[in-house]
Amino acid sequence: MGTIIQTIRNAWKIPDIRKKILFTIMMLVICRLGAAIPVPGFDKTELAKLVAGDSNGIFQMLDTLSGSAFSNATIFAMGIIPYINASIIMQLLTIAIPSLERLQKEGEEGRKILGQYTRYGTVLLGMIQAIALTMSMSGKVVGGTMTWVTFVTIVLTLTAGTAFLMWVGEQITEFGLGNGISLIVFVGIISRGPSGLLTLYGYATGIENLGLKVAFIVGTAAVFIAIIMGVIWVQQAERRIPVQYAKRVVGRKMYGGQSTNIPIKVNSAGVIPIIFAMSFMMFPSTIISFFFSGSTNPIVLFFKDFPSSWGYSIVDGLLIVAFTFFYTMVYFNPVEVSNNLKKNGGFIPGIRPGRPTIDYISKVLNRITFFGGFFLAVVSVLPTILGKLSNMPGIWFAGTSVLILVGVAVETVKQLESQMLMRHYKGFLE
Repeated sequence: MGTIIQTIRNAWKIPDIRKKILFTIMMLVICRLGAAIPVPGFDKTELAKLVAGDSNGIFQMLDTLSGSAFSNATIFAMGIIPYINASIIMQLLTIAIPSLERLQKEGEEGRKILGQYTRYGTVLLGMIQAIALTMSMSGKVVGGTMTWVTFVTIVLTLTAGTAFLMWVGEQITEFGLGNGISLIVFVGIISRGPSGLLTLYGYATGIENLGLKVAFIVGTAAVFIAIIMGVIWVQQAERRIPVQYAKRVVGRKMYGGQSTNIPIKVNSAGVIPIIFAMSFMMFPSTIISFFFSGSTNPIVLFFKDFPSSWGYSIVDGLLIVAFTFFYTMVYFNPVEVSNNLKKNGGFIPGIRPGRPTIDYISKVLNRITFFGGFFLAVVSVLPTILGKLSNMPGIWFAGTSVLILVGVAVETVKQLESQMLMRHYKGFLE
């Protein structure tokens, strides 16, 4: 603990890092201040009732990710979910549409254009979600009557709130520390910590048997500690592929001959697959809750009740694994790694250059990515299963919350660590 405190002091003494930390804190404080500004026209009590009476947990999930901004009917009620959905759609389109794939390979300029498309998609999805929410609450506004002026005001306010959060996240990523979008979700969940503890306390006080009460408290604490330790272990784990560079003579100097390695992280995707899977699974139920809440159609009823079924947990786990593979493959290309090794005279001992090297790297990458995705799925789904077995709805989200909190914290600390190493300071991980 003393080493960590000393390292923080050393980091604070560096002007560049101090500016990044202060900028990040300032942006996050602005996010929390915005989560307290009400939307003009919305009846806060009615929206809070909607969240409290949500049997499937969709609105409760939105409320948790937004840090209670949804139930409080504030300008950040929709949170950053539209941006996450737009990012998922854009990444899928990048694979399906060749022109977008070419943009992605064009370097920084291409990524800027794709980022602009993602922003447009965020505003569009945010407006659609704002319209849906406003229409579903049409009879529950201040005054009881929804006029066109009220409707347009609420929709534009909610859309602008999401757009502002997107801008804040990008500013933190560029000028601050850590991933801005992840940190916004992180702060939103942290702000719900006291209410979550009160919920657990309510469950504990409702158990009359002293032995069961103690078992519940100890078991809950053990699960949280196990999740934290497991996430840290997986986040830090990596598979190192040995690489040998051949000796070559250029003029009178000899180059190469040294040994190094290619580090491949077990969970290079971080918590992004969890957030992506949650957003993907929330979309159908959210649309139904907004537009078809009173429908008796069997298909509508199936998707409406799906979040409370066992199949939801299974599909959620499979999506987490799938998004882990998808995100890893997007940012780690074995073909490019193999070509770079070949150009620089490097090779993996015992593996021939070219196709055998690509196949070997792909094999190693698939194995460790499957383990990382499976771990994320188990940690995310297990509390859900425990919550259903114990008839305690509401605890199921704790696993995902802790996973996101620990994952974002570890990623942010590692980025600060890299900043420290660049300036020859001892870091957190030593």
